[in-house]
Amino acid sequence: MSNSEEVEKDVDKDAEKAPDAMDVKGQDLHVKGKESEMEYPGMMKRALIMLSVYFSVFLITLDQNIISTAIPQITDEFHSINDISWYGTAYLMTMCTFQLLLGKVYKHYPVKAVFMGGVFLFEVGSAICGAAPSSAVFILGRAIAGLGGSGMITGTMVIMFHTLPLQQRPAWQGAFGAIFAIGSVIGPLVGGAFTNNVTWRWCFYINLPIGGVSLLVTLLILNIPGQKLEPRASTFIGKMKQLDMLGNLVSFPAIICLVLALQWGGTIYAWSNARIIVLFILGGLLWIGFIAIQVWKKEAATVPPRVVKHRSVLGAMWFALFNNAGMMVMIYYLPIWFQAIKGVDAIRSGIMLLPTILATVVGSISSGFIISKIGYYAPFFIFSAILMPVGAGLLTTLNTDTGAGKWIGYQILFGLGVGFGNQQPLNVVQTVLDRPDIAVGSAVVVFLRFLGSSIALPIAQSVFLNHLIANLANLPSINPEDVVKGGVTDLRHLVTPNQLPVLLRDYNDAIINVFYIVVATSSLMVLSCFVIEWKTVRPKK
Repeated sequence: MSNSEEVEKDVDKDAEKAPDAMDVKGQDLHVKGKESEMEYPGMMKRALIMLSVYFSVFLITLDQNIISTAIPQITDEFHSINDISWYGTAYLMTMCTFQLLLGKVYKHYPVKAVFMGGVFLFEVGSAICGAAPSSAVFILGRAIAGLGGSGMITGTMVIMFHTLPLQQRPAWQGAFGAIFAIGSVIGPLVGGAFTNNVTWRWCFYINLPIGGVSLLVTLLILNIPGQKLEPRASTFIGKMKQLDMLGNLVSFPAIICLVLALQWGGTIYAWSNARIIVLFILGGLLWIGFIAIQVWKKEAATVPPRVVKHRSVLGAMWFALFNNAGMMVMIYYLPIWFQAIKGVDAIRSGIMLLPTILATVVGSISSGFIISKIGYYAPFFIFSAILMPVGAGLLTTLNTDTGAGKWIGYQILFGLGVGFGNQQPLNVVQTVLDRPDIAVGSAVVVFLRFLGSSIALPIAQSVFLNHLIANLANLPSINPEDVVKGGVTDLRHLVTPNQLPVLLRDYNDAIINVFYIVVATSSLMVLSCFVIEWKTVRPKK
């Protein structure tokens, strides 16, 4: 019998011993695997490790958002207007595609090595983007950076698990949400500053020193003596089976089909176009195949079915999908409302978005500290599921005459809802899952976060454009294509002063219809509140 076969037999035996997650009862369950036996670094070393991890999270968020203001200059230099969609899609596809596989990799290989590999690939991708001589090379760099980022984002969760005691994790976890929120606003501003004052290439070169610091600190400081790796097969075929490459080879094209269909549908191609229909059908069939493989492979699957059958994990997955979807749509389209309706520039619109960002930061950090004190995260799922749809609903009342008091107050409600909830799904998987399953559980949650925004943003764009074009029928002297291609900054130059109020009203209506998507997605989060159990992160006395 080969070593790989022995490993698979051992896994099957463990599966038989594993309890059904749905049968676990009790109100104060904490991480199985004996939290008291875990070894953690001292406070100073712990702080340095988490600082390095925060650098990595900031890098990913910055890179995801910094490109928006650099795209015009990039397309001018490469004469690549037709490649614009690929600049975001290439990064997003690899970021989503490899999340689930890397959750499996972190179970079998040292966290330090895998995480550093992710940072290194991200740095390589950034360097390629910065030095790219052509659009094709730039797209390649974006894809490599996305692959590295997928390893980094899952790795941060795994590192935190091995660095911090369970009771302390929510407080540190709250800072992740704050960093994501800050990076989402700083990214476009930094990108605009580099593009206008230096060169767009520095939008990617800036990642090199920050990533270098993260690599150095990880190399020198990170040490996980208590990490218990699952047995690894010695043969190549055995390792491929162990990582469920069959399942991943099916999930990769499934994700790509879905992302491409949503990115292209309604913009590059009509939703009724044969390409879009084929992508949706093929993607759906591949997803069915992936699920069937996971059920068949059981414990050897990329996502063992018993992990996602746990009611709290299911609730966390549902919540993560819709929480991030609503947040990203609002962060993208609220600045457009400020620029179009209030007539401010990009920098000013970023400042006007601060109520959302600051409220998100306050909500994320405060919820983390409170959970560390009281032990329970379930109340913050409820707070988030109430405040987000209420805030989004109030934002749908915005019009051309809305004053600052209203749009500031509405943003605060929405931002608090985002902050209270955005890190809670990760707290769930770190609390209710067995120690070996936390990497996979974290990867699933992170994957669904990116998938949520990948689905919601293209839908929002399609809704916005369709309503805008339909509304512009009220101005027969205006070519809708000129308004769409001209962008927000040229909006007021396309019409006469007498026509401007009508144009702004129509533009406002199109954006408000996008906000209804946020109301819908954030309202769906409430379903998770009925299935997530009241577990505590505090150790039993």
